[in-house]
Amino acid sequence: MSLSSNDIERIAHLARIAVTPSDVHDVEAKLTGIFRLIEEMRAVDTQGVAPMTHGLDMTLALRPDAVTEPDRREALLANAPASEAGHFLVPKVIE
Repeated sequence: MSLSSNDIERIAHLARIAVTPSDVHDVEAKLTGIFRLIEEMRAVDTQGVAPMTHGLDMTLALRPDAVTEPDRREALLANAPASEAGHFLVPKVIE
């Protein structure tokens, strides 16, 4: 993909990046390199490759979804300045 000077200036404007006319050629070379890398990555055959959730080949240790803590709601609510129906009451902040 080739970019013109107008393309570079438009991209810089959209990205809110200040690019001086003397920097246009340098930015064009860098963007062309990025587009070339993208094309190389698109050329790789990924058919049959399963997506990965992590860069490392690892499996997370699973644990049973079981309650391990006792219900201490009443004890904790006893310390609250105000509570109602098992919930903490807080003062209104927004009028």
